[in-house]
Amino acid sequence: MTEAARKVAEETEQRLDDLAESVQNRFDRITKGRLSDQSQADRSVDRGGRVGHGAGQVRSDQHRRERGGSR
Repeated sequence: MTEAARKVAEETEQRLDDLAESVQNRFDRITKGRLSDQSQADRSVDRGGRVGHGAGQVRSDQHRRERGGSR
């Protein structure tokens, strides 16, 4: 590899490293509150005994009970 090509490759690698770090920092900053809110919501669901069921499953269970189903 020529000296000029090596220099371009090193500069490109440094720019990509800087970009990756910037993206990671932004992601952390943006998701910090949302992930915290999500974990709080998950804990409140755990206390209610409905672990692992989404809203659609809860509605299906409710409809089944209203129709006399076993769930």
